[in-house]
Amino acid sequence: MNRVSIIIPTLNEATCLERTLRQLSILNPPAWEVLVVDGGSQDETVAIPYGIAALHALDSKTRVISSTTPGRSVQMNLGAEVATGEILCFLHADTLVPGDIVAVIQQTLSDAKIAGGGFISLMASSQKTRWGFSLHNYLKTYYAPLLFRPHLFFKGLRLLFGDQVIFCRRTDFWECAGFDPALPIMEEADLCLKLVEMGKIKLVNRVVESSDRRVAAWGEFKAIAIYVTIGFLWGFGVSARYLKQFYEDIR
Repeated sequence: MNRVSIIIPTLNEATCLERTLRQLSILNPPAWEVLVVDGGSQDETVAIPYGIAALHALDSKTRVISSTTPGRSVQMNLGAEVATGEILCFLHADTLVPGDIVAVIQQTLSDAKIAGGGFISLMASSQKTRWGFSLHNYLKTYYAPLLFRPHLFFKGLRLLFGDQVIFCRRTDFWECAGFDPALPIMEEADLCLKLVEMGKIKLVNRVVESSDRRVAAWGEFKAIAIYVTIGFLWGFGVSARYLKQFYEDIR
């Protein structure tokens, strides 16, 4: 089976990274490697992987890479450069995945017609599950490409975002030049637009759980307004660099 490298871009993620890494330590089958690519955290983020590795005997599989330039696109590209697995899986530090995710990814990409994929994102916290937002995340995977890139939708395009845990073959990732380092947001959707030229993008019928911290900080009304507005403006061609001003970082 092709080896799966999991790449986690981080910046001040000490509050959630430990839980994510603990879960990754018990995957069955295990990931080939877990690469934490840090963009200059000022908290305890960088120390956490070493503690988890020592507790779970993962010294050779969990590595911390420091990026001199912050930014998810840059950090994920750096992780992809260092990765030695044939498959790349990009995971946010606040997202939990199924225990058999490696096998699911391997099985999905065993179909040569599929260039990449992601999962159904369930947005939740310890207090509540955001069913409405989760449903919207699911639907936009389909309606966004159908509305804005209909010719690519029928070719197999599905627009995936970071909390959906995107994966693809390393060769295909570099064939389409990886993530655009100039994009501060929407970099995953941009990657999907490039990957579809090599094959279909599949939404796997399995769930990953992402933190609702952004919705909790903004409030539900403001959050849905921002998500929908940014999505539609990007779909109509507005620069992601311009749209970033409306999408503040939440930790």
